[in-house]
Amino acid sequence: MFASDKPIISLSDRAAEHIRGLMESADNDVLGIRVGIKTAGCSGMKYHVEYAKDKKPFEDSITDKGVTVFIDPTAVMFLIGSEMDWQEEKFTSGFVFNNPNETARCGCGESFTVDA
Repeated sequence: MFASDKPIISLSDRAAEHIRGLMESADNDVLGIRVGIKTAGCSGMKYHVEYAKDKKPFEDSITDKGVTVFIDPTAVMFLIGSEMDWQEEKFTSGFVFNNPNETARCGCGESFTVDA
């Protein structure tokens, strides 16, 4: 586990509930979900969430509210202290991240920037 006073990531009740639902409908070999960062969008980085069928080398994991989240090792420094939430609106639904490390976000909200 990463040495810090803050958890790498925490889950809102809604996010944990949605992940539990995803896990119930997933293949039996899925261990949890994986959160990472990809280079994308006009601000430079985008959150990436996928099923995790294994734990990769050097990967941290957290168990919060009964679900397991694996954190891609290249994303840890960008995610420390973040909360993962689930939002459902009239035309969209998805995971959102309340990340204290973000310094800018694009106008559409799809990508973000973290200053080094």
